[in-house]
Amino acid sequence: MDHIDEVLITQSRDLMYSAAIQASLGVAKRTLNRYYGLTDSSDVYWIAMVLHPHHKLKYFKDTHWKQGWINAAETLVQTKFEDLDAVNLDGGD
Repeated sequence: MDHIDEVLITQSRDLMYSAAIQASLGVAKRTLNRYYGLTDSSDVYWIAMVLHPHHKLKYFKDTHWKQGWINAAETLVQTKFEDLDAVNLDGGD
Protein backbone atom coordinates (compact mmCIF):
# COMPACT_ATOMS: atom_id res chain seq x y z
CA MET A 1 0.00 0.00 0.00
CA ASP A 2 2.81 2.40 0.82
CA HIS A 3 4.38 1.77 -2.58
CA ILE A 4 1.10 2.39 -4.41
CA ASP A 5 0.52 5.56 -2.40
CA GLU A 6 4.01 6.84 -3.21
CA VAL A 7 3.61 6.10 -6.94
CA LEU A 8 0.26 7.89 -7.06
CA ILE A 9 1.72 10.94 -5.29
CA THR A 10 4.75 11.05 -7.57
CA GLN A 11 2.79 10.53 -10.77
CA SER A 12 0.08 13.05 -9.83
CA ARG A 13 2.79 15.73 -9.57
CA ASP A 14 4.62 14.75 -12.77
CA LEU A 15 4.28 17.58 -15.30
CA MET A 16 4.68 15.17 -18.21
CA TYR A 17 1.03 14.21 -17.60
CA SER A 18 -1.88 16.44 -18.49
CA ALA A 19 -3.77 18.24 -15.75
CA ALA A 20 -6.68 15.80 -16.20
CA ILE A 21 -4.43 12.77 -15.63
CA GLN A 22 -2.78 14.43 -12.62
CA ALA A 23 -6.19 15.20 -11.13
CA SER A 24 -7.38 11.64 -11.80
CA LEU A 25 -4.34 10.20 -10.06
CA GLY A 26 -5.01 12.44 -7.07
CA VAL A 27 -8.62 11.26 -6.90
CA ALA A 28 -7.47 7.65 -7.19
CA LYS A 29 -5.05 8.16 -4.29
CA ARG A 30 -7.71 9.71 -2.05
CA THR A 31 -10.22 6.98 -2.94
CA LEU A 32 -7.75 4.18 -2.32
CA ASN A 33 -6.71 5.69 1.01
CA ARG A 34 -10.34 6.11 2.07
CA TYR A 35 -11.14 2.45 1.43
CA TYR A 36 -7.85 1.24 2.88
CA GLY A 37 -8.61 3.23 6.03
CA LEU A 38 -11.86 1.32 6.40
CA THR A 39 -9.92 -1.92 6.85
CA ASP A 40 -8.85 -0.68 10.29
CA SER A 41 -12.42 -1.05 11.50
CA SER A 42 -12.97 -4.45 9.89
CA ASP A 43 -12.63 -7.46 12.19
CA VAL A 44 -12.72 -9.71 9.14
CA TYR A 45 -9.65 -8.01 7.62
CA TRP A 46 -7.63 -8.35 10.82
CA ILE A 47 -8.67 -11.97 11.28
CA ALA A 48 -7.87 -12.82 7.66
CA MET A 49 -4.39 -11.31 7.97
CA VAL A 50 -3.63 -13.16 11.21
CA LEU A 51 -4.91 -16.47 9.83
CA HIS A 52 -3.24 -16.08 6.41
CA PRO A 53 -0.70 -18.94 6.19
CA HIS A 54 2.01 -16.66 4.81
CA HIS A 55 1.46 -13.55 6.92
CA LYS A 56 0.14 -14.43 10.37
CA LEU A 57 1.28 -11.93 13.03
CA LYS A 58 4.60 -11.54 11.21
CA TYR A 59 2.95 -9.21 8.69
CA PHE A 60 2.00 -6.75 11.42
CA LYS A 61 5.48 -6.85 12.92
CA ASP A 62 7.23 -6.54 9.55
CA THR A 63 5.14 -3.51 8.59
CA HIS A 64 5.89 -1.88 11.96
CA TRP A 65 2.40 -1.81 13.43
CA LYS A 66 2.28 -0.59 16.99
CA GLN A 67 2.59 -3.42 19.50
CA GLY A 68 -0.81 -2.53 20.95
CA TRP A 69 -2.43 -3.07 17.54
CA ILE A 70 -0.64 -6.40 17.12
CA ASN A 71 -1.86 -7.49 20.54
CA ALA A 72 -5.39 -6.35 19.65
CA ALA A 73 -5.32 -8.38 16.41
CA GLU A 74 -4.14 -11.48 18.24
CA THR A 75 -6.73 -11.04 20.98
CA LEU A 76 -9.47 -10.51 18.40
CA VAL A 77 -8.67 -13.81 16.68
CA GLN A 78 -8.48 -15.68 19.98
CA THR A 79 -11.79 -14.21 21.17
CA LYS A 80 -13.62 -15.01 17.92
CA PHE A 81 -12.21 -18.55 17.95
CA GLU A 82 -13.29 -19.06 21.56
CA ASP A 83 -16.77 -17.69 20.74
CA LEU A 84 -17.06 -20.07 17.80
CA ASP A 85 -15.77 -22.97 19.87
CA ALA A 86 -18.30 -22.19 22.62
CA VAL A 87 -21.14 -22.21 20.07
CA ASN A 88 -19.98 -25.58 18.73
CA LEU A 89 -19.73 -27.06 22.25
CA ASP A 90 -23.23 -25.80 23.07
CA GLY A 91 -24.64 -27.66 20.10
CA GLY A 92 -24.77 -24.71 17.75
CA ASP A 93 -27.19 -22.52 19.73
